[in-house]
Amino acid sequence: MPSFEGRPPAIAGRLAAVRERIEAAAERVGRDPASIAVIAVSKRKPVEDIVAAYEAGQRDFGENYVQEFAAKSELLPPLDDARFHFIGKLQSNKAGKAAGLFSTIHTLDSSKLARRLDRFGKPLEVFLEVKLSAEESKSGMDPGLLGAVLEDVAAASNLRLAGLMTMPPWNADPEHARPYFRHLRELAERHGIGGLSMGMSHDLEVAIEEGATHLRVGTAIFGPRDPLPG
Repeated sequence: MPSFEGRPPAIAGRLAAVRERIEAAAERVGRDPASIAVIAVSKRKPVEDIVAAYEAGQRDFGENYVQEFAAKSELLPPLDDARFHFIGKLQSNKAGKAAGLFSTIHTLDSSKLARRLDRFGKPLEVFLEVKLSAEESKSGMDPGLLGAVLEDVAAASNLRLAGLMTMPPWNADPEHARPYFRHLRELAERHGIGGLSMGMSHDLEVAIEEGATHLRVGTAIFGPRDPLPG
């Protein structure tokens, strides 16, 4: 069992630093920082860290793995106004469990998955994940399929479109992500969509400059992830 000594105060300080970065970036481009949501990515982080971030004012949390969060959710104390977002690759056979655990899905990437999520009868916010990178490791739909999936989401009884999402190829230089963020914004504008889930710890300033409304920030809040058990 890893030690959590000293982590809660560190998390509060990191959260404050992230908010300062967001405020500075938003000010540079004339945006209201309050219009930019931070999703604290707590995958492979213990319940204690989620609670520490909540106590420091954080309300939105992102998880990548359905089974991991299912186990965590049983250990979490009541966090009345916390919102949990699913931001990982969602397999169809886990759609029902994800619908029960999360309020928002950021990785809806097909009409099939839209229909499957809708079938469970729980109101869900969804972001449509668009693949703008040639990297095979990246998920998401081809931009050419976006219109059809938008129609299926609009026809669904229990899904509310929140926006578009993308993951650019990893590069240590934040500027490398800019064309991908800009492309997503242009797609959103073309379809009259306002929400943009893009930007992480190292490139959040560029994402804000390109219109991000939801940032998925892990390391800058929680520190490096604990190694997977060997």
